[in-house]
Amino acid sequence: MFFLLSYASFVFFLYFCAMKLIADSGSTKTDWALVDDAGQTTYIHTEGISPIHQDETTISNILRSELLSPVSTHISPLNTRLTVYFYGSGVTAEHESAMERLLRNMLGATSVSVHSDLLGAARGLCGRNEGIACILGTGSNSCYYDGTDIRQHTPALGYVLGDEGSGAVLGRLFLNALYKGVLSESMRTDFEQQTGLNLPAIIHKVYRQPLANRFLASLSSFIHDHLDCKPLEALVIDNFRVFLQRNVVPYWRKDLPVSAVGSVAFHYREQLEQAARDEGFMVGTILQSPLEGLLKYHQE
Repeated sequence: MFFLLSYASFVFFLYFCAMKLIADSGSTKTDWALVDDAGQTTYIHTEGISPIHQDETTISNILRSELLSPVSTHISPLNTRLTVYFYGSGVTAEHESAMERLLRNMLGATSVSVHSDLLGAARGLCGRNEGIACILGTGSNSCYYDGTDIRQHTPALGYVLGDEGSGAVLGRLFLNALYKGVLSESMRTDFEQQTGLNLPAIIHKVYRQPLANRFLASLSSFIHDHLDCKPLEALVIDNFRVFLQRNVVPYWRKDLPVSAVGSVAFHYREQLEQAARDEGFMVGTILQSPLEGLLKYHQE
């Protein structure tokens, strides 16, 4: 009898300690939420993880050095069943199995699901409702979401061939305007003094160093601080208008709101709304991160 009671208590304890780890990973950073059955949430932040730009060794090192320790303080493999939902930038079908294996082995997870950051954005923004979901951060992306799955998707093509509306493209457009005389000489002087950059240094960072997209997107802080310059604000609005024209118009669903996640959407909401009005769209939900929406989605 004692054995039966002890065994039942043990099984209950295992169930009670079931936890979920949900990740929203972009090119620049990854936000993790560790949730227990009581709904208590611990947030962890690591470097961005992107299988399209990073090999397995690099990703393993990030997980080991930045994620493993804070997760292990809350989880014991002996009394916890861990389910991982990873939504990541650059995750395609060819990367899913490798990411699942890495996360399972590194964290000792019972179950791992790996999806694109675009599906994460759609679920975080729209939940189980139909809508147009967009990512406007370091990179950009969009889709028509039917409340369950992505039904239409315009290829983003990356910051060299596409990524209209993104921070990386905004940075590229800004530098082009700055050094080709579209913006004033005084702004160029202010930029170089505040950032410590000049044209040779910029060329080196863009063409000689890795992750040029992150560098270009990092210029957004200077741009945001100088939006009182009308030509610069017009550049931001035009970046969003091109994004809508090239990526959202092909869905032929102007009856649906356009919702977006990402730092660029969040901090330039006013300019995004202006661009949407100009193109005949209505703006829905704007979030800096889809993580809170994903927490709700995976608790339903």
